[in-house]
Amino acid sequence: MSTMDTFFAATEKALGSGSVNRSEETIRRYGENTMAGGDKRPAGVVYPSSTAQVQAVVRLANQYKTPLYPVSTGQNIGLGSRSAPREGQVVVDLGFKMNRILEIDEKLAFAVVEPGVSYQNLYDELVRRGNKLMLDVTSGPPQGGMIGNALDKGAGYTPYFDHFGFSCGMEIVLGNGEVLRTGDGALDARELANWHTSKYSFGPILDGLFTQSNYGIVTRMGFWLLPRPPATRSFHFAFPEDDDLEEAVELCRPLKMSNFVPSLFRVSNDLYLCGSEGESPEYRASGGKRAISDEGRRALRQKVGVGAWTVSGAFYGPSAAAIEPQLQRVRDHFGRSGKARYIAHDEAAHIPPLQVAINAFSGIPSLGELGLLKWRPGGGNIWFLPGTPMDGKVANEFQRICRNIYEQHGLDYTVMNVCGPRFARGLHVITFNREDEDERRRADACYREMSKTVAARGVFVGRAPLDYHDFHMAQTMPAFRDACVAIKRALDPNGVIAPGRYGIG
Repeated sequence: MSTMDTFFAATEKALGSGSVNRSEETIRRYGENTMAGGDKRPAGVVYPSSTAQVQAVVRLANQYKTPLYPVSTGQNIGLGSRSAPREGQVVVDLGFKMNRILEIDEKLAFAVVEPGVSYQNLYDELVRRGNKLMLDVTSGPPQGGMIGNALDKGAGYTPYFDHFGFSCGMEIVLGNGEVLRTGDGALDARELANWHTSKYSFGPILDGLFTQSNYGIVTRMGFWLLPRPPATRSFHFAFPEDDDLEEAVELCRPLKMSNFVPSLFRVSNDLYLCGSEGESPEYRASGGKRAISDEGRRALRQKVGVGAWTVSGAFYGPSAAAIEPQLQRVRDHFGRSGKARYIAHDEAAHIPPLQVAINAFSGIPSLGELGLLKWRPGGGNIWFLPGTPMDGKVANEFQRICRNIYEQHGLDYTVMNVCGPRFARGLHVITFNREDEDERRRADACYREMSKTVAARGVFVGRAPLDYHDFHMAQTMPAFRDACVAIKRALDPNGVIAPGRYGIG
């Protein structure tokens, strides 16, 4: 019997019947992803049902020197799905059994969840309880995991957009099998009154160590919720030309700097919005060798009712009438451009990609943006996630650079800039035919060229797809890499948790 076989036998004995799956179908399914580099087959999958069982799995992994790869729930499309960084690791599917909403405190407005709780799960429970509280959601699939997204520094669009920032209190199984609680949870006591209400407790703030890393396995996490406002009204402005991004960013920045607009801005290009409505009308004719033409993009904009860039935001208040003066002020502000076409909330509700934005601003999970996966056939999808300062000239320079690189590789420039007061995250979607070897090669080359080009201008990515963890880690300063390795050795001395994740060996 091999060491791996012995590990699985010991795990099933410790966790019980049905806790291990090594069937061919399961291995294939957990190895699937949308990357250009191909699937990565795990050795098998284990299903713990509690923190104690996660501890047992980690201790057995240390005993048998078995690499583990924990996942929560959802698909993580464009960033690696449920694939491990390297083939042959054991997937620890936390979400399969650890899927409970542990607590909802309606007075203090927070929830405590296990890794298997999705945005849809918590939203449904909040609605069942009277819809008095609102969670921030992504505009991605409703089945995305709350803990997994927060730990990968994901975000949404409401005033509570920062999913890690608005988390509070974690429970983690470290690489040596010990349990750590962060914040006030570190108090050695039975009753913990402030575990999920006080972020800054005694001693160092350790929570951030467990984002985009492989130092431990998070088994529960608290999230702050927003009291649901009686009314939400969105606003949208369509700009006609590609270079109008400069003006759009300049108009957005003061409204966020003063926090007059409480939501983040979604500044989406035409293909980010139109791409969710069906396959590229020019793909078949070009055989996927060329980007869509400017004429093709203009036709799509006219059909869908959006601009070359469309700015979206939202206000909250006691009633739609009470919000009207704020909407008028924003209309006057954007009206200075002489270019922006106003799209009111009620009109936007009849434009499917803008309804996705309305849902996101309202804390309602939705499926709309999944349509981007069908822009080209073959299921290939990579997300490139750099950020730029909220400076119109800089933002426009970067959109020209990235647009040109996409087009040089025969791909379609697809991006949404999520804008705060000082910084915008660019959600670049590289959609390609994964069944076509040439398109796979071009998609990979496109990602790498954009990464190197923006890094040379001092811009780094905020999240990274699975295939590029080592690539991006190599772009960091030596002291950063050394610190990551030193922490790994301290918290996971045998390196059993997700070796290679985010480039940490």
